[in-house]
Amino acid sequence: MLDAPSMAGSLAVRNVAHAYGRVPVLRDLSFTLAPGEIGCLLGPSGCGKSTLLRCVAGFEPVRSGQIALADRVLSTPATMVPPEARSIGMVFQDFALFPHLSVAGNVAFGLGQRSPDERNARVREMLDLVGMPGESARYPHELSGGQQQRVALARALAPAPGLMLLDEPFSSLDVELRERLSIEVRAILEATGTTALLVTHDQREAFAFADTIGVMRDGVLLQWASAYDLYHRPSSRFVAGFVGEGTFVRGVGNGGHGVDTELGTLPSALAVASGTPVDVLLRPDDIVHDDDAPTRLRLVGKAFRGAQFMYALALPSGTRVLSLVPSHHDHALGEMIGIRLDVEHVVVFPAAAHP
Repeated sequence: MLDAPSMAGSLAVRNVAHAYGRVPVLRDLSFTLAPGEIGCLLGPSGCGKSTLLRCVAGFEPVRSGQIALADRVLSTPATMVPPEARSIGMVFQDFALFPHLSVAGNVAFGLGQRSPDERNARVREMLDLVGMPGESARYPHELSGGQQQRVALARALAPAPGLMLLDEPFSSLDVELRERLSIEVRAILEATGTTALLVTHDQREAFAFADTIGVMRDGVLLQWASAYDLYHRPSSRFVAGFVGEGTFVRGVGNGGHGVDTELGTLPSALAVASGTPVDVLLRPDDIVHDDDAPTRLRLVGKAFRGAQFMYALALPSGTRVLSLVPSHHDHALGEMIGIRLDVEHVVVFPAAAHP
């Protein structure tokens, strides 16, 4: 039987700011994770996501705001619980295993308060959990990258932390192993009921791993939402461009709940004043290839993705849009193909100077 997490594991980050000298790194950042929820901080390099993780772990102080776990305050400008007293496990990008310790020794490292029999039982339990039974006597240099990451996860989980932090833990692995291991790690966290927070710049990894994702830019949390809402209901142009693939098409408000574009009139949840220029986000799945459709666009680019092609199609204005097309529709570049719109979520932003 797996041990329950040592605390109820709800994480609350409230109005946290951090700076290095006079250089702000985090700006009034807030979000929460419910017990057992898996979250992710997603953003480009330098956006502050790893700094926030370090603040939660207790490696960095906060300049303002508060961090609490299971209603226990861990960080304020006046208070800082040391990392070892936070009931937080951490898995790093470089695994950070102790090379002089065996697999068993690494997993048992944080179990010093237990009896030898309890430690041995917990090590066996953790190695079974991560799919490495019978590997306890091996050393890190004898393991593959994926095996080392599993040992690092087992070591972090062994003390039954209330929160698990994962700092780009799969980025040093090859693509196939990264995707498989991220799914396996999520399943392990779910099985143990552990609240977790992942940091990554890889949106596919974020989508596969997390229940809730926060997109960051320049130290600001722009949107904290499900992957579905980030993709279909982005709150800003940056989120729309950073998450998923898509293009912006110029439109004009028609005075009602509609926007006129080169591809026809699209319904808008918001009334747009007549004549107001806007940019409409179109995802590749919004544009459906249909040989019988009256609207025809020129194929100007294509990328083979196995079951599908990603087509780039030119509008009369020169704007390009993307369309996912089953790979048995292998059209030639320059060919005119029929398309129709199938847009369930029309996302509109104020027109940029250069759409």
